[in-house]
Amino acid sequence: MDKLIKANLYRSESISISGKLVERYNKCLLKLGFTKTKLKKFTIDGLGWSPEIAEEKGEKFYLNNGEANTHAIIITPKQKGLPVYNPFHSFDAELMKAVFKKHEKTINDITRDSAICIDFDQKIDVFYEPLDVLRYKDIVIKFHLIDNLNKAKKEQLKLIETFNYENNFIDEKVHQQLLASAKKYGDLRTRNLTLEDIVFTTESFYTKAFGGIYLLRDLAIPVLIFEDEEAYKEAINDTTYDVLMYHISHSEMIDKLISYNVIELELEEENTKKRYHRIQKFIFSSYLKETRHPIKEILQDGILFKSYLNKMDISSRKKIMSLELFLDKKKVSKNIEPKEIIEEEIYIALHKPHSSLKPNDQDLIWSLLVNIAPKDVLFLYWYDKEQFYESFKNYDDSLQDWIIETILSGF
Repeated sequence: MDKLIKANLYRSESISISGKLVERYNKCLLKLGFTKTKLKKFTIDGLGWSPEIAEEKGEKFYLNNGEANTHAIIITPKQKGLPVYNPFHSFDAELMKAVFKKHEKTINDITRDSAICIDFDQKIDVFYEPLDVLRYKDIVIKFHLIDNLNKAKKEQLKLIETFNYENNFIDEKVHQQLLASAKKYGDLRTRNLTLEDIVFTTESFYTKAFGGIYLLRDLAIPVLIFEDEEAYKEAINDTTYDVLMYHISHSEMIDKLISYNVIELELEEENTKKRYHRIQKFIFSSYLKETRHPIKEILQDGILFKSYLNKMDISSRKKIMSLELFLDKKKVSKNIEPKEIIEEEIYIALHKPHSSLKPNDQDLIWSLLVNIAPKDVLFLYWYDKEQFYESFKNYDDSLQDWIIETILSGF
């Protein structure tokens, strides 16, 4: 990952936690029912998730109490606007935006000397079967302070009230109680420590529960798309709900999503765009074996690209240039179907979210598409960083250089 780190492409917006902040973070972990970290220094993202702690614990989602109960930790106001690098749900970043939008000033006040534990309560204590995800609707965002700071404020105000009552101002016992409270918590009288619950309503979303499920609502009938085959097989035997279900590998799913105006395909338009050329070059790179030039150079130099293309067998050339072949043949025969000519992975990768979808839904569908056909390195980086990082490690050094340059240039 050194190359990505140097290029500021690997969790570059994380913030470092050390000193007293580690102590507060550990108090949050304990309050949420987890064990402390032994690390003295680590980084966190917008959700308060740390890759170093995840590695230490051997648990990627160490802030979850089971798949149905997710949490967050706010240790500093600097978390506002930070990316969520390892989301369990596609809406996790939106949850944190809602938190800071409503409570930013209070968060600034509380995190001066405390920390906030967040419980995302969707009224489901435990998942039992895959179709339980259909019960997701309203999520109540609940807040808890370490050291029960809000309770300490109430007690301090009560002590002040006692102090001011009749002749209690001369009572040394009351003096000592007030001093002890002030020494431990400071002056809490004017501090705003109240964080009201927030209700967040989910629409279509992705969750990593049960191996990964996309739930598409707002259609004629809800659609569930499973990444895990065992979860899919279990779900199709459940007749409780009226839903359509697919495994992510099902080719007929693409046609169904087109018919529902979820995705669309404009081949002539895509042929002129940078996205197609990224996809084509990345697929082309997988055919390059024992080259005399660095892969990056071959992909960037038009003459070298053609040279290596023409040295390949005819079957490989047809796959790589299948879109161009289809468009040429279509000029002669209007009835020809794209799937008859275009290589399947190129055909799927060139789909895009339907233009009628809302921005958040478009992002969700982009995430689905790059998961089905992870051939666009730029969009894979944008929409599924964890998968991108895992894949990047296995690429040729020169291909890695091309990918980094592609992302940085937005090619």
